[in-house]
Amino acid sequence: MQNISLKKSFNSQRMKRRLKNQIAKSTETPKEVASILMLTTFPPRECGIATYSQDLKKSVENAFGDSCKIEICALYNTKHQLESAADFIYSLNTDSSESYQTLTAKINADDTIKLVMIQHEFGLFNGCSDAFIGFLKSLKKPLIVAFHTVIPNPDEDFIHHVTAIAASAKCLTVMTNTSKSILVATYGIAPSKIEVINHGTHLIRHKNKSKLKSKYGLKDKTVLSTFGLLGPGKSIETTLEALPEIIKEFPKVMFLILGKTHPTLVKNEGEIYREFLVKKINDLKIGSHVTFVNEFVPLETLLEYLQLTDVYLFTSKDPNQAVSGTFAYAMSCGCPIISTPIPHAKEVLSENKGLLFDFENSKMLTKHLRTLLNDKQHRKNLGLNGLHASASTSWQNSALAHGNLFQKFAPKIKLVFNKPEIKLQHLYRMTTTVGLIQFAKLNQPDIQSGYTLDDNARALIVICEAFKLTRDEALIPSMILYFNFIVKCHRHDGLFLNYVDKNKKFTSQNELVNLEDSNGRAIWAVGHLLEVEELFPETYDYIFDRARDCFGDFLPNGDRFNSPRAMAFIIKGIKTSGLATPDSNYYNSILKLGSKLLNMYKHESRKDWKWFESYLTYGNSVLPEAMLEVYKITQIEDYKITAIESFNFLLQHLFVDHEFKVISNQTWFLRGDSLKECSLGGQQPIDVAYTILALKNFNEMFPSKGYEDKMELAFSWFMGNNHLNQIIYNPCTTGCYDGLELNNVNLNQGAESTISYLLARLAFEEYP
Repeated sequence: MQNISLKKSFNSQRMKRRLKNQIAKSTETPKEVASILMLTTFPPRECGIATYSQDLKKSVENAFGDSCKIEICALYNTKHQLESAADFIYSLNTDSSESYQTLTAKINADDTIKLVMIQHEFGLFNGCSDAFIGFLKSLKKPLIVAFHTVIPNPDEDFIHHVTAIAASAKCLTVMTNTSKSILVATYGIAPSKIEVINHGTHLIRHKNKSKLKSKYGLKDKTVLSTFGLLGPGKSIETTLEALPEIIKEFPKVMFLILGKTHPTLVKNEGEIYREFLVKKINDLKIGSHVTFVNEFVPLETLLEYLQLTDVYLFTSKDPNQAVSGTFAYAMSCGCPIISTPIPHAKEVLSENKGLLFDFENSKMLTKHLRTLLNDKQHRKNLGLNGLHASASTSWQNSALAHGNLFQKFAPKIKLVFNKPEIKLQHLYRMTTTVGLIQFAKLNQPDIQSGYTLDDNARALIVICEAFKLTRDEALIPSMILYFNFIVKCHRHDGLFLNYVDKNKKFTSQNELVNLEDSNGRAIWAVGHLLEVEELFPETYDYIFDRARDCFGDFLPNGDRFNSPRAMAFIIKGIKTSGLATPDSNYYNSILKLGSKLLNMYKHESRKDWKWFESYLTYGNSVLPEAMLEVYKITQIEDYKITAIESFNFLLQHLFVDHEFKVISNQTWFLRGDSLKECSLGGQQPIDVAYTILALKNFNEMFPSKGYEDKMELAFSWFMGNNHLNQIIYNPCTTGCYDGLELNNVNLNQGAESTISYLLARLAFEEYP
């Protein structure tokens, strides 16, 4: 399979021209671009808050596009002048009272600014603290203050200063629950005024550790690492003093010190701290086991260094350090971590996610290192536990949390979710020369899981839809590949098998489960292939002859099916194929299957239960959609009435209080139950996709009935508009997470979930 050429085809300039309209419609379109003014340090200035603010700005604007723009007010002072003043409409000299006054007037006069957010570190605003408080009191815009540091044992003057800041703000944000507790208990700030938003982290494409080590000249090394702007507070010497004993037992150890010296430190005293470390390395005779990477490491490079790390070391000696971005990044890359007990570490490394040691205690660090380096599985477990725990902290999720706050405190801000560009990379990554692999571990294909007809059938539909959109012949090989898998599952009796192992053998599972739904999905997919026949060159006629044979061989079996979803898929497939002409066998099949579904509906339907079964389970939307398809072909009114009644009944349970809720696969919704009694967990992307496809079909038939708005709301589930406010689509890997549970997201990105996202996303495109 020509994966590389297919990737290029879908990212070609031609595709980008056709996919210009990536912004979701909304039930309430914003009338103007709303701006958030963020007071912060910002690149090119090099400091942690500058990097944080740049990432936050980018993530919010990626999530919400023009509906929420962040304007930067760059902070500077006499020691740190503004390097690129022309890049900023707003700026503030924090050493100047006059600068505060000028900024106040400018903000209050700017109608486009709906809210002000301050990224607060005490050292940034020490120059004119009274002017700073006066500035806060004079603002006529809603204010949010993000505290990057919360001091646990303040004196009275400090408490007064912090409470004065809090009094001017609508909301305070902190990055740990510990910080919130301190603000409440020590400073007397109301808990309701404080929101915890974790430090954002970057999504990664998990890469092979051995290959990364070779790339960076670390082949066969046991890598320890730390990173961040260098300074005495990092206490790197604690690790250096632990290394001699470790090297005796693990001679291939290499300690990487990633990052340049903090610019403020360099200005004030030069490279004294780095020189101190070099001397200690020489004194300890460990020079061949320590490497400095003395640069402001680019993000992509940094994330690769973290992925090749065997143990990450965080040795800060500041017990008041509330949070660390470097620590958060390491955790999100799956690094096993040994850390000093700063509040952030104590909070997130509990429950077997990492190890803690006392400040500046190199002997204790040596002990922990020896434990981890002797136990590869323990390291792996710690890393995976940390990775799963940090999933909710991605910058995409941070953007959602901030966006919700902006909308809460500045009602004129109406957020609209951006739709990502359509990308097929993860689908290709999951595909071999046999077909689409069933499951993944994180974003890596799990070949042990084998293949299914279900997944390859749905993958064929995705590629057919992409081909309709782009007319790009580079997609044809993948269509043929997925169709050939369907053909290989086709039996002499016209039916299909579903389960294939990694060795291309049919498994015994085919004998143990009902395969009607799988057969129905196969016919649905073949129908989509036949739909695009006229777009193919004539040299591929043999493919479509084989597709029609599949249809013809299967038809007598389908008429005997009893699974309502299988019947619905068959109806959809026949309708899409264009073969259901009057007096044809296909037309008669649609009548038979439609009649069966209609009779089921009449048997189960009640005044307060307009449905085909006595329960709502999975894939519900395909049933009313199938009724609509039968009506389109037959024009029999009963089918239209049933389609509308049943679909509206379903929608009233899926869309509640302007939220979209998926029927849980853990607690099916039984007739007589309250939806509130159903679990919020067990929500699967496939149900969202089927709902969106049905909504599109109904909207095309019955426009202006609200179906289009519901499509948008349902799709926003993938973008994080769900009960956890977490993304389900991963824009970094282009895969889709396998499910939304009660308290977490299933981070595996298997075939069904990724295909489901793509089916849903493609539904919003207009075909040429």
